[in-house]
Amino acid sequence: MKQVLQTYDISQNQLAVKLEVDRATVYKWFHEKREPTSETIVDITKALKQIQFEAAENFIQLYLGDLLKEDSSLEQ
Repeated sequence: MKQVLQTYDISQNQLAVKLEVDRATVYKWFHEKREPTSETIVDITKALKQIQFEAAENFIQLYLGDLLKEDSSLEQ
């Protein structure tokens, strides 16, 4: 999350407002003090999509990209 917010110049507060959560919650995710739930990952993606579509794409790639690569290698 930190990398995406910094790359796309999105503030923690901006994301918190879109998610309708406390800024402290986003702060904890940003500083990896807490992991968002799977449902929250979907919400974060939707919020980022509203702010900047490319940021949402990058977030998903960074967050789940390796998981997808691991799955595809198991199928071969």
